[in-house]
Amino acid sequence: MRRKLAALALCLVLVFQMAPVPSEAAGSVYFTAVNKNVLSLSDETMPFWSGGYLYVPSTIFTGVGRDLGVSYYPNIGRGTILLYVDDTIYSSLVFDVNKDYAIDNEGNMYFQKAIQRGNVIFLPISLIARCFGLLYSTVEVDRGYLVWVRNTDMDLEERYFADAAKSRMNYEYNQYLQNQSAGAEEPDREPSEPAVVTGQRIYLGMEASDAAQTRSLLDTLDRYGSQAAFYCTADFLETEGDLLRRMAATGQAIGLLADADGDRSVTEQLEEGNRLLFQAASVKTRLVWLENATAEAVAEAEAAGFCCLTPDLDRAAYPLSSTGAADTLLQRVTSRSGAVTVWLGDGTNAAGLGTFLAAVEAADSNCLAMTETAS
Repeated sequence: MRRKLAALALCLVLVFQMAPVPSEAAGSVYFTAVNKNVLSLSDETMPFWSGGYLYVPSTIFTGVGRDLGVSYYPNIGRGTILLYVDDTIYSSLVFDVNKDYAIDNEGNMYFQKAIQRGNVIFLPISLIARCFGLLYSTVEVDRGYLVWVRNTDMDLEERYFADAAKSRMNYEYNQYLQNQSAGAEEPDREPSEPAVVTGQRIYLGMEASDAAQTRSLLDTLDRYGSQAAFYCTADFLETEGDLLRRMAATGQAIGLLADADGDRSVTEQLEEGNRLLFQAASVKTRLVWLENATAEAVAEAEAAGFCCLTPDLDRAAYPLSSTGAADTLLQRVTSRSGAVTVWLGDGTNAAGLGTFLAAVEAADSNCLAMTETAS
């Protein structure tokens, strides 16, 4: 009997020596689920606790996370994240990794900050759930915990969902271990050199008055990783909160459009425009395009603290709506040296802009967001 026990013990020792030890390698992990979907498990996006708050990756609002009904727009250059409820201007949060608080569309401050780890920005789920009417739970499961973020219509008990998701969590855990093993076998690589911005700097300004047209232009700019300035009419500022928040979060410049021949003074128009912009996107601007501008109107706007656009090229009379127009604009731009500001008016469409941006990219030049010093 003793020999059998000794043999069994020896076999067990050999088995443990030969088998991998995933529990020790991975430790306790945090799985993440959104509504009915268990997300991929990785160290880069794993939830964690900080300052008494549970943090989840902001990327849960992409992909299947869109089912939560909360739109997500990051601005990596500025280190900001904008979250808002679709089709409304009354529920939004802006996080800035450089600040210790978040701010909503009404200007309320919440001292729960965003945290950046590597290339991922993490957000406090308790604040987000409270502001957008979501539910979240932390459930103890095999190998760790499950963070479950969901809409209120997910009528299922936490433990039932965790049990139902067990096989999927096992799969994600095994994939996680395999990825860790593969990563450990890869040799160290030299860090890549940062990209160098070359070529000409081009600042495009255009009118934002039609929602469908503006949306297609934003899609085109996103496709090419470019920026421009959108000078918005009062009607646009009042009705298109979604597009304004998208502009603010994706690094587009936002300006105000005023008419010097309007019924109200230039200052009144601009102050009302900034009020509507702040209500929609929690930002204000000093960039202005004045129609029917006079020296007196420009002086009035500047005295009120605004910066009027005086473009190097005024192309409003030549719509950027075809390949030929794009080629002509490129010739006009490249005939100048240094940075160039261009006013396009309201005649630009996605086809013309896309052709122009492709040519700019091929020339190693850059379309950038307008600034107060480049206007």
